[in-house]
Amino acid sequence: MCADTPDYKDTLNLPKTDFPMRAGLPNREPGWLERWAQIGVYEKLREKAKDGSRKPFTLHDGPPYANGHLHIGHALNKILKDMVVRSQQMMGRDARYIPGWDCHGLPIEWKIEEQYRAKGKNKDEVPVIDFRQECRKFAEGWIDVQREEFKRLGVTGTWDRPYLTMDFHAERVIAEEFMKFLMNGTLYQGSKPVMWSPVEKTALAEAEIEYHDHKSHTIWVPFEITMALSNVVPANTPPEPLIGAKVVIWTTTPWTIPSNKAVAYNPSIAYGLYRVDATQDESWTAPGDLYVFADALAEDALTKSRVTEFTRVRDVTADELGALTLAHPFRGMEGANGFWDYDVPMIDGDHVTDDAGTGFVHTAPSHGADDYDCFVKRGWMDRMTHNVGEESEFLPHVPFFAGLQVFDAKGKEGKANAAVIDKLVEAGGIIARGRVTHSYPHSWRSKAPVIFRNTPQWFAAIDRPVGDGQDDYGTTIRERALTSIDKLVQWTPQTGRNRLYSMIEARPDWVLSRQRAWGVPLTCFTKKGALPTDADFLLRDPAVNARIAEAFEAEGADCWYAEGAKDRFLSGIVNPDDYEQVFDILDVWFDSGSTHAFVLRDREDGSDDGLADLYLEGTDQHRGWFHSSMLQACGTKGRAPYRGVLTHGFTLDEKGMKMSKSLGNTIAPEQVVKQYGADILRLWVAQSDYTADLRIGPEILKGVADSYRRLRNTMRYMLGSLADFSESDRIDPAEMPELERWVLHRLAELDHKVRSGYAAYDFQGVFQAVFTFATVDLSAFYFDIRKDALYCDGDTPRRRAARTVLDLLFHRLTTWLAPILTFTMEEVWLERFPGDDSSVHLVDIPDTPADWLDEPLAAKWAKVRRARRVVTGALEVQRTEKVIGASLEAAPVVHVDAETAEVLKTVAFEDLCITSAISVTTDPAPAEAFRLPEVEGIGVVFEKAEGEKCQRCWKILPDVGSHSHAGTCARCDEALG
Repeated sequence: MCADTPDYKDTLNLPKTDFPMRAGLPNREPGWLERWAQIGVYEKLREKAKDGSRKPFTLHDGPPYANGHLHIGHALNKILKDMVVRSQQMMGRDARYIPGWDCHGLPIEWKIEEQYRAKGKNKDEVPVIDFRQECRKFAEGWIDVQREEFKRLGVTGTWDRPYLTMDFHAERVIAEEFMKFLMNGTLYQGSKPVMWSPVEKTALAEAEIEYHDHKSHTIWVPFEITMALSNVVPANTPPEPLIGAKVVIWTTTPWTIPSNKAVAYNPSIAYGLYRVDATQDESWTAPGDLYVFADALAEDALTKSRVTEFTRVRDVTADELGALTLAHPFRGMEGANGFWDYDVPMIDGDHVTDDAGTGFVHTAPSHGADDYDCFVKRGWMDRMTHNVGEESEFLPHVPFFAGLQVFDAKGKEGKANAAVIDKLVEAGGIIARGRVTHSYPHSWRSKAPVIFRNTPQWFAAIDRPVGDGQDDYGTTIRERALTSIDKLVQWTPQTGRNRLYSMIEARPDWVLSRQRAWGVPLTCFTKKGALPTDADFLLRDPAVNARIAEAFEAEGADCWYAEGAKDRFLSGIVNPDDYEQVFDILDVWFDSGSTHAFVLRDREDGSDDGLADLYLEGTDQHRGWFHSSMLQACGTKGRAPYRGVLTHGFTLDEKGMKMSKSLGNTIAPEQVVKQYGADILRLWVAQSDYTADLRIGPEILKGVADSYRRLRNTMRYMLGSLADFSESDRIDPAEMPELERWVLHRLAELDHKVRSGYAAYDFQGVFQAVFTFATVDLSAFYFDIRKDALYCDGDTPRRRAARTVLDLLFHRLTTWLAPILTFTMEEVWLERFPGDDSSVHLVDIPDTPADWLDEPLAAKWAKVRRARRVVTGALEVQRTEKVIGASLEAAPVVHVDAETAEVLKTVAFEDLCITSAISVTTDPAPAEAFRLPEVEGIGVVFEKAEGEKCQRCWKILPDVGSHSHAGTCARCDEALG
């Protein structure tokens, strides 16, 4: 600039804003949390809906467990829920969210027991009410911790009044819901094998089981054939009879052999009689021995028993097998006192396969679901055994093995398996042994292996007609659940439907009882001397039920354990001496499954019809909360308690591995919040496909932070350009240039995409669309083009149109993104609209006029942008080669076809390309012209702009210097007045 040329910088309309480029989220976010609490944002939104103008939307919170700090899975879940609630609210709904906690259950009991052991106290010597009070205090402490951790993530809701399953009213309702099962005929006591934890000493439901690799013993055990009916032997049978031959079973649970009551076969499998001809040394078989195997497995089994030569003697038919009687391997053993001297029948079963083993299944009906079903089918319930106790120990009446455990108190293998194997060797009842690593059920709390064990438990029958008359969805719990899944519930993603449907279609009756102390008791009484099958076994009296409910409301479930409780509840109604009080507690899944009743139904801020619009949890909850809620509600309400179910995946590290402390790859939410801020964690959720497993780690978070910075820069530019904007600056869309009307068209398109995306809970789709628009359409195109007009124009219609569009953009981008970037959009909003009660979270997404859509205009501007891409590509080459420093130094010639030329002549193409001049021609492009392979028919020849550089706008134009203001172009001269 010449010495006598004025400095025009102060005459430019440069952006003005105090909005910082560096967010400082970790330090600033807590301040916004305090502000929201002070102005009562959540409460104001509820007040806003009191006139009934907004349709309610209820997301019912699946209760996390009140035990320990939050992990990244908790953060994912709660952030997703918050995005749902906030987006529904900003789309015009009355979006209610009542956070809750699961407070009863075994993990808390363990912690208290650990504290007792550290003090030398025995839990069993502590009064049960005192013990329960300790559990309650423990849960209360963790609720307070977790509440603050959830709030720090920006999650909105009734944090001052959450629901707790241990509140007195909740315990009352849980008991009432249980008593509905009592009264409608679906509750029964049965003795059947259930998954039992020797560590926790209680029955477990399928939802409390996870599968891990486990190394088990494997044994091949021969059962001698003692009787075969002659009338089923084929006419062409060779001389070798089956009497004296042995049927071989294979099992991975040697400890169940003492409880064997049958051997199962499958009539569809081909079986044969095999003779041992030669063996290796130390084989447990001998030449001449005869064994029956499935043909597909005979060679493998015989090889494992060190047989080197064998002969298949003949077929063994299904009719023959069904007619056989076997001897238990321990039959006649000295010291057994005849304990195993009973006949072992052969039974058919579809569960038997020839995939592994021998084609025969050792059947102990007290220790296996298929085994039990086979005996129920035959009415053989009197043949059940009760040989194993609650610590997985053989009971005193079992010869040889009394007191030996399958698993010890720490979940490690006990001595039972080895002792049974040794005794089989002694009895000649084993031909091979080994080890196998396979998937085995473990308790998801103790991580210890479980066993199947026959115990008296309380069940809800899911195939028994429910006597409540609510038959719109079916007459049984299973029918109602399956009908609800297909007719009532919207699944996100749809695969969730198939997962839950198949689980409920195949599941057994629900085990309701647990042999623990911290929970809601099974509030029922049994008649002394009556059998579980007797009609009067259970006391079903509405007056008793009402008395129990009233007491629970006032005192909580502890009153069930108080001295004289039975007399209190029964006296004056029935004779207390005629009944026994049940002290098992309910499965905690029944607690959480009942939450719809004391939250959705009973709270004034619950749901108007007792149904949730959405349940949202991880995919594991198809066997957990989604499942138990469905069963519970179908037993008491007649259908599902939810209209929609959304499931998300699990969190993995950057390599796709499951997070574990031992691997050192865990990422705590607190860690991310301290380093980046909660909005970065929220943005990670929004950028991820939650329907699959989500990866997170340092590099991924760096990428998220980079996206955040780009978006923040877009918002900062808008704020700076809108400084001092007022309604008097606004211009009607009809008066705007085409470029602004194209932006409005894009806004209308995006408004539809955002609303439909939020309605479908597609946060990734919403964010990606908005982010691409903000960074590509706006920052890299519209803002880049219009900054010249915004900075350099005077009070022109073009500048006013641009600022009007920026205002419209501001209101939409902030509200579109507020459900995701909760803190940042509040900061952006307050930068422009400060005020004591101002908040972006108190406004809705603004309506977007339909007439902003202009498809012909959009098609035209697609052609313009197509041509612009070639020009900018050509200029980038010149910039890279240092021919020019800025695009305003260029005046390229653009070679296009006639149709494109006509389009480009109607726009200020040099402004769009940010050049000082541009020529459009239909002449054929010379060979040296720059082209883009993907854009056919357009070539660009670089030329330098002619003239002088305007000292105000920096365009190079021929007229610079010929106006009243020194060193300016005509436009700038006019702007300076």
